[in-house]
Amino acid sequence: MRNKGAEFVWFDGKFVKWEDATIPVMAHSLHYGTAVFEGIRAYGTENNLFIFRLEDHMKRLHRSASIYCLELRNNVKELCDATLRLAQKIVMKRSCYIRPLTFVGLHGIDLNITKESPTHTVIIIFPFERYFNEEGIRACISSWRRIHDNSSPPLAKAAGNYLNSVLATQECKRNGYDESIMLDIHGNVSEASGENIFLVKNNKISTPSIASSTLEGITRETAMTIAHRSGYNIVERPITRTELYMADELFLTGTAAEIVGITHLDGKPICDGKEGPITKKIREMYAQIVCGRVGEYMEWLTPVW
Repeated sequence: MRNKGAEFVWFDGKFVKWEDATIPVMAHSLHYGTAVFEGIRAYGTENNLFIFRLEDHMKRLHRSASIYCLELRNNVKELCDATLRLAQKIVMKRSCYIRPLTFVGLHGIDLNITKESPTHTVIIIFPFERYFNEEGIRACISSWRRIHDNSSPPLAKAAGNYLNSVLATQECKRNGYDESIMLDIHGNVSEASGENIFLVKNNKISTPSIASSTLEGITRETAMTIAHRSGYNIVERPITRTELYMADELFLTGTAAEIVGITHLDGKPICDGKEGPITKKIREMYAQIVCGRVGEYMEWLTPVW
């Protein structure tokens, strides 16, 4: 996004004009990636704007911060309230993306971040529609391995972790693909550069466990809940690269990506090069849920208006 998305952001408890929300060039996070963040979607309907799983995202922001001893000065409820107030202040009524970010400010150049290090939190909201083509995407296996828990904790949604994903994305784009699939240090399937991955074979759904260096995605957990309630058997387990080529269906899940099928992997068609029926069922149910059209899932939604 090259232009400002709204007139104001929420910055350390105050509404600040977009162009005034600046940080010093010596901010520690700018130099070392010492920041944690979330990606949250809100969906506009005729009558309201629904934020999807707002509290769950803010809880994960706190968990990520705790791993790196970043002091997050606002509790989950305060962050949720701030998000609502910001959406109302900028009169956001269309589908949008919400980015909470906690980062280290003027700490100095040493790496010893503690609870006493100065941190700041900003919440940004901007209009957002689709990330991938709904009909499916072409993916490839990346030559870059996913970060490992013994080097940089994948369970933390930390800014620095995404340099790993940048390399994988650059590679796949150079080679004409939409997205990359990364393997873990042991050669098993981990996740895409910014999404979790699911495999369907013989009507059974599998996804890599957190032992395969995956992020515990909130959309991942949502898709698993939908699949389980739809009667499908779901297993978290190690998945080999070859299994992906032999799958009946493959799909990705993520806040920006939502639910999207992989129609080709390394040039090989998956499900005859089209979205599979189980993927379609889960994707369509997800689309209904986030817009408030399925009563049993309304607890996941926070209305803005």
